Amino acid sequence: MRYGMATLLALAVAGGLWLGTRPPPGLLEGLGALLLLALAWRRPLVWLPLAALAWVAAGLLLARGAILPDGLLREDLAIEGQLISVSREERLTRLTLEVSDCHPLAAGRPGCERLQRVRLSAFEAPAMHPGERWALTVRLRPPAGFANPHTFDYEAWLWREGIQATGYMRREPPPRRLAEARPGLREHALSHLETRGLPPRAERWLAALTLGAGERLTADDWGLLNASGTTHLMVISGLHVGLVAGFTLLLGRGAARLIIPSGWRLAVWPWWLAGAAAAGYAGLSGLEPPALRALVMTLVGLWVASGRHAPGPWQGWWLALAVVLLLDPRHAWRPGLWLSFLAVALLILAWQGRPRPRGLHGWAWALVRTQLLLAPLMAAAVLLAFARLAPAAPLVNLVAVPLVSSLLVPLGLLGWLLVPLPPLSALCWWLFARLAEALAWSLERAVALLPLWLPEPHLVTPLAFCLGVMALLWVLPGLAGSLRAAGSLALIAVALSLSPSGIPHGQLEVRVLDVGQGQLVELRTAGYRALYDTGPRFISGFAPVSTLWPPGQRFDEVIVSHDDIDHAGGVPLLAEAHRVGRFLAPPGEEIGVSFEYCLQGQAWERDGVRFRFLWPPADTAALSSNDRSCVLEVNAGGERLLITGDVGRRVERSVLLEAEAPVTLLVAGHHGSHTSSGPQLVQWLTPRHVVYSAGRHNAFGHPHAEVVRRFRAADSCQWSTALDGALAFRLGDEGAVPVEHRRRLPWRRGGVGGDCLALESP
Repeated sequence: MRYGMATLLALAVAGGLWLGTRPPPGLLEGLGALLLLALAWRRPLVWLPLAALAWVAAGLLLARGAILPDGLLREDLAIEGQLISVSREERLTRLTLEVSDCHPLAAGRPGCERLQRVRLSAFEAPAMHPGERWALTVRLRPPAGFANPHTFDYEAWLWREGIQATGYMRREPPPRRLAEARPGLREHALSHLETRGLPPRAERWLAALTLGAGERLTADDWGLLNASGTTHLMVISGLHVGLVAGFTLLLGRGAARLIIPSGWRLAVWPWWLAGAAAAGYAGLSGLEPPALRALVMTLVGLWVASGRHAPGPWQGWWLALAVVLLLDPRHAWRPGLWLSFLAVALLILAWQGRPRPRGLHGWAWALVRTQLLLAPLMAAAVLLAFARLAPAAPLVNLVAVPLVSSLLVPLGLLGWLLVPLPPLSALCWWLFARLAEALAWSLERAVALLPLWLPEPHLVTPLAFCLGVMALLWVLPGLAGSLRAAGSLALIAVALSLSPSGIPHGQLEVRVLDVGQGQLVELRTAGYRALYDTGPRFISGFAPVSTLWPPGQRFDEVIVSHDDIDHAGGVPLLAEAHRVGRFLAPPGEEIGVSFEYCLQGQAWERDGVRFRFLWPPADTAALSSNDRSCVLEVNAGGERLLITGDVGRRVERSVLLEAEAPVTLLVAGHHGSHTSSGPQLVQWLTPRHVVYSAGRHNAFGHPHAEVVRRFRAADSCQWSTALDGALAFRLGDEGAVPVEHRRRLPWRRGGVGGDCLALESP
């Protein structure tokens, strides 16, 4: 392979990614014709990159085409397949199924035979285990997730994992087991580990470090690793696969030196043996994406290091990137891929042309230097990928990296090698457990001193830029020391000068969060923060509010419109995990915590913004729970927000006697149900913006078509969290109201008001 081919191949893969995500009409036909033309030349330099481009683009198109059609929503489907993963949470079981057969039970429905992998919830399911084959009746929906700022993107995760539909298992007809599981070596190893009597955390960490069983780690484990910046140490990565390959290569070359003393340097088989050991270890760990990526990078690294007709380090880097993306183009959406390749690129820059370290002092300094160089670049990459920064990471990794790579991983792997000798294996794992507990204790102390920092959104990009440029200043060769130092000081000064974006006096920030079929609105002024409603709690016990903020947030007030579970579902979690000044709710409701009443006529002012309750009255005995809802009006510089909860049209007419018109922003009553947003309210308030807080593919048909037409006739700009994700508005700026939404749909081409909702519910 010519040295330029690797770069050309990587660029072709990048082109395939671009075409696959933004396909023009006739893409597949055009790629086929171009590939046939290239093959006529019979020159790899021409047809190989084109084949890579076509492979990646076609793979992405086929993957998107396999997503469940909307026409199968709420339809019963019969599927057969093999269980890939099974996790249990009390009565709920979560399943990932590799589909081999799928068809709708009703006639005249679209086919689902292209489905390959689905994720299911099952309540009170029978005993189910990975590897088993089952026949199930399910109801599915296209993959979707909440779209909120700086939170886990579940929809993107589903795409990366190749899951084309989510849903739940039906109890009737009952599921049937078609074939028992055939446990592999990894499953036997995990079962053996459970019998060894190790401390729970040590057992989980040993399974993750040596077998790639990251699913064994708890939420507390991941929280500690994220906060300390050591997540990369607890997955099967290049570090672990490289250790196995390096140790095997060392043994192989030592054996070659004994067998053929005169020609051991030319022996090829130790390199093949190292590659085979790396492949075997990655396969034992399940060949999950991080392990697969590490294996490809290790094999290319072995080829480069062998020096036999191998490309240079940069060509090897491009080749590894191209091969990883060719194996599965969805790797491009995995932040771990770019973190890995950025780290390797920095190491190439840092060490290219430098002599190999010698002696203990030389290797110790090389380790420290490498970690110090990696710290700012990795911090910048993590900031861009996850909008978080672990201040403890640089110092923690100076200790954690050598401890994990030199002691924990070798002890864990040696314990597996010595399983036939139980006393020696137990000794290795006992030492592993002691070191793991010591490391966990150290991480907890470090995080307590330097906790995880979640910067404000507008600070993420400039901070990442400063950190990235600082890393390059110290890595790029040929720069004077004075320039590196002066540039670093200047970048630190720039970073320190970045200040949080405060909300000006007299202005109100309104954020309608995407919580599915429910409601949660965050209200902020310069020094005041409140919530209107707390989102739903689902039958599984999951409350979306748990994903929105880290624990310990301060809310001056939490207004719960009424006690329906789609409005008050997050109250227990807010009371437990956050600091709430006071809860407010209507008389006659029960929300699970003590609260004060919201009553018609109550008013208060914060930072020049006036808040006022327009409903309910003191006597609510004759009202339904929906009609008791707290109706809140907020006035910021003459621009008004109105949130009506779930009140019906009769109460709306009473509210209009108190409400001021026109309204700048209206959160539509009852999620856009036809029982609310009556003609009198729409005609009197003529809201400039209307938001429907509704779930995607919700079973109620919210927002109702009649309501959408009514607001369209009033020239209101309409938004829906189901389509737009979380929405943010700034009121009181005496001009156009800026709108920010989290989900941009490629098929949107304008609508009422340009970028507003232009779709009517079915």
